Amino acid sequence: MGMPVTSVPAEAAATPAPADHALARIGRAVRSNRKAAIGTAIMAVFVLISLFPGVIAHDDPELDAYKPRLGLSAAHLLGTNQYGQDLFSQLVYGTRTVMLIAIVVGLATTAIAVIVGVAAAYLGGLWDSSLGVITDVLLVIPLFPLLIVISAYAHGATTVVMIISITATSWSYTARQLRSQALTLRSRDFLEAARVRGERRLYIIVVEVIPTMTSLIVASFLTNALYAVLFSSSLQFIGIGDPNAVSWGTTLYWAQNNAALETGQALWAIAPGVCIALLGTGFALLNYAFDEIGNPALRPVRRPRRSARRA
Repeated sequence: MGMPVTSVPAEAAATPAPADHALARIGRAVRSNRKAAIGTAIMAVFVLISLFPGVIAHDDPELDAYKPRLGLSAAHLLGTNQYGQDLFSQLVYGTRTVMLIAIVVGLATTAIAVIVGVAAAYLGGLWDSSLGVITDVLLVIPLFPLLIVISAYAHGATTVVMIISITATSWSYTARQLRSQALTLRSRDFLEAARVRGERRLYIIVVEVIPTMTSLIVASFLTNALYAVLFSSSLQFIGIGDPNAVSWGTTLYWAQNNAALETGQALWAIAPGVCIALLGTGFALLNYAFDEIGNPALRPVRRPRRSARRA
């Protein structure tokens, strides 16, 4: 004898999963915040360019088979440089290197800062003192000169070396911020309840403490990614990075070496600078937007609409 079939109410069948609720809330927050919408659009464009450079630019960025100093045309949207290379292709293919450095350094730096900052605040005692000393030492050392020394010692910093050096030296400020935030949570009731239940320290840190700091962690990632773009491009611009790598910083380096602005090749120097500024604007707008979404006190006050005049 078959089992009776239980009918499912239409409301229950149409109820979305919790993940759908979270995505819907994020979508509404992004659409309702102008900074988030603009920043997301800018970042989406650069991500798509970095994923599919060959679809957008059909020329090899290192191919020097064209006539030097060509102007803007349908074949060369930004012209060619002193070496006969297509500038548009160099910008498009250089986006992948820049985005790779930004995302990898942002994730790695934020992960180290979360581990060090939250662990130091929650564990306290010798852990806090030891990790605090390491953090303070890195905080007092000027970061960019330190990166110059490390990259110069590496005899031409490749992309991997640049990622490692920036990550290893730029997590301390974020760790200090996260430690301060975690200290305010250490005596909260939900953490005391977890201790009473007999939960392990690792469980409390990962499951109880870190999720409550999500907005600050996301903002830290965006800030670290932004500084990774600025640091890497600056190192490449002054000639410490790999000059053969296709990146916006190396494009600026060769433009400076060939006096692009003085010889009538302004786009060679201006175009990569504009790309760096646009990408930095995208990161900054998303950072401001997440601050406003996570903290209602930072949201702009909207004036109520005036009621329509009665006829």
